[in-house]
Amino acid sequence: MEERVITNKKLEEDQFESTIRPDSIDEYIGQTEVKENLKVFIEAAKMRDESLDHVLLYGPPGLGKTTLAYIVAHELGRNIKTASGPSIEKSGDLAAVLSTLEPGDVLFIDEIHRMPRYIEEILYPAMEDFSLDIIVGSDGNSRNIKIDLPPFTLVGATTRAGDLTSPLRDRFGIVFKLDYYTEDELFQIVKRTSRVLEIDIEDDAALELAIRSRGTPRVANRLFKRVRDFALVMGNGSIDKKITKLALKRLKVDELGLDNTDKQLLEAIIYKFNGGPVGIESLAASIAEEVSTIEDVYEPYLLKLGFLKRTNRGRVVTEKAYEHLNIKLDDRLF
Repeated sequence: MEERVITNKKLEEDQFESTIRPDSIDEYIGQTEVKENLKVFIEAAKMRDESLDHVLLYGPPGLGKTTLAYIVAHELGRNIKTASGPSIEKSGDLAAVLSTLEPGDVLFIDEIHRMPRYIEEILYPAMEDFSLDIIVGSDGNSRNIKIDLPPFTLVGATTRAGDLTSPLRDRFGIVFKLDYYTEDELFQIVKRTSRVLEIDIEDDAALELAIRSRGTPRVANRLFKRVRDFALVMGNGSIDKKITKLALKRLKVDELGLDNTDKQLLEAIIYKFNGGPVGIESLAASIAEEVSTIEDVYEPYLLKLGFLKRTNRGRVVTEKAYEHLNIKLDDRLF
């Protein structure tokens, strides 16, 4: 099955993000309040010659959590080590990562909500006291080892802050929620990407991309990359509005950034469940999709647009969505 172009999930093709990632907090576009507060906290930590408090970043995928983690390390003048929650399965995995840290380093753990609970408990003293207590060996021949760690800053990223346990969440001194970007901010991001990649793009073309990018920089950059291909093969290499609209039509991304997958979900609720309410499990089964994928990838933008509502009884498609899909309320019965 072909990958969705406008999904906010990270794809293999998004490896190019690292080449266009801003290095400094002043280069970072959007998330103004987060950025300004983070700037103060970093400067204060440097003035005190202390490690920065642990930072938790949460919000939908593709909004720049990883980029901010790298910027934190760059602004502190320290190295960054990276890991992901699902990859830390044993206490030895965590010990291996922590034991490589130098004083003041930044440890970035993506999808931190997916760490096993017993690993979280090992992480508590590492975050609070910069020490690691682990048990090695098997039953009857086990022993406790305590490892002193240098002061470090843990930056955790999650799309599901509610899935973090209270003890872990409480150990983060700095907590930021990242919100969807405005069209103007996405316009600036597209223009910056064009400068970094040395591809000309007209302002109205950049705005068209911004409007259809679902409030998400990752989507904006991916669409830019795809439109660039159309401009190279079917144009003169420069991106104008005409080639942009043609490319997006071919990619089946409509004027609000919806694709066929979004429409299939909405139409499933309309035609199979009479517009809702429908439970998330029933909806997932009807479109052969994982519940977590619907909650993390499909729903956030549809909720933002006001096309979908969550109620106590389940998901409901709104009148606004019927209008966008050009479906009359009576049509759902047929």
